[in-house]
Amino acid sequence: MRSLTILGATGSIGASTLDLVRRNRDAFRIVALTGHSNVVALAALAREFAAEIVVIGDEARLPELREALAGSGIVATGGAPALIEAAQRPADVTVAAIVGCAGLAPTMAAIEQGRTVALANKEALVSAGAVMTRAVAQHGTTLLPIDSEHNAIFQCLAGNDPAHVRWITLTASGGPFRDWEFGRLAKATPAEAVRHPNWSMGAKISVDSATMMNKGLEFIEAWHLFPVGVERLRILVHPQSIVHSMVEYRDGSTLAQLGPSDMRVPIASALAWPARMETPCEPLDLAEIGTLTFRRPDEVRFPATRLAREAVVAGGAAAAVLNAANEIAVAAFLSGQIGFTQIVQCCEDVLAYGLPSSPQCLEEVVAVDLEARARAREAMELVP
Repeated sequence: MRSLTILGATGSIGASTLDLVRRNRDAFRIVALTGHSNVVALAALAREFAAEIVVIGDEARLPELREALAGSGIVATGGAPALIEAAQRPADVTVAAIVGCAGLAPTMAAIEQGRTVALANKEALVSAGAVMTRAVAQHGTTLLPIDSEHNAIFQCLAGNDPAHVRWITLTASGGPFRDWEFGRLAKATPAEAVRHPNWSMGAKISVDSATMMNKGLEFIEAWHLFPVGVERLRILVHPQSIVHSMVEYRDGSTLAQLGPSDMRVPIASALAWPARMETPCEPLDLAEIGTLTFRRPDEVRFPATRLAREAVVAGGAAAAVLNAANEIAVAAFLSGQIGFTQIVQCCEDVLAYGLPSSPQCLEEVVAVDLEARARAREAMELVP
């Protein structure tokens, strides 16, 4: 039986993880569950899975959480320090799925325990890649990606020497606007942007998929996770979302990981690694699917992938600045303050301000993030 902590238990990744645990009760013991503010859901999950400790990120909701768990014997705490303390509890596997920079410190705390971290928090590698990967090496941590694309690459590499790799290809669905003409994109609405054709995701990541910024950020993550060099990483649009990524070796062999558009597949891969576990996902029927298509991304209509690649080449704080500016711009779009095409334009404007020095620790990453967010608000004339 493996002990398991889930940082971000009430989000979509947490829900998928706990669905697998629910189906494999004898395989896992829950140490800690955390959530941001959904007390009802968090308390119900804590009781169902008999968690040892449960943490609410919004400390103002702690009395409500304690009341909901009265008589259960489950320890309830709240606030940012409590999230870190939960991540520090001994657990065989910690799923790091807290969205945004709020997840940086808990993820680092889990890494510093030297066990296994199943990583879903993009900011950990996009904003703090050098800091995080240095900590992984220092503490001997096993870092398993559970983004579908990075998990696919991990499976295709399967311990092979990166020096033998010719290409790593991340596939992208292209999002809901993949076939839209450029002139139409400026009028795209939030409701249209979050209507992803293949995946069921939250609003922010759905908009990132629509701009293809999500794939740009994944490009940055892949650069940190798989040391083959920026020139050996590429993106292909694959509308069916069946091939999740591919690795081509120097002998001409290409390995691809295929699977349904269901996050339980990569999560299961990480939870059971190096073994395998059952999932409820329907097996692929390739004859029924019939055709798999691929095309190069259009960086005129969707310049986010170009910005991400340029951020990798620029180094330093560029990726952290890009990520922070994008978060502010996406929030402004979802609230109706800016148009769809202005999201990436805002990011490019913020990068043009000039970059702060490369962050050397988590505190400096957070400082860069805050500065970039302020610049993004200025760029959109949204300063409070």
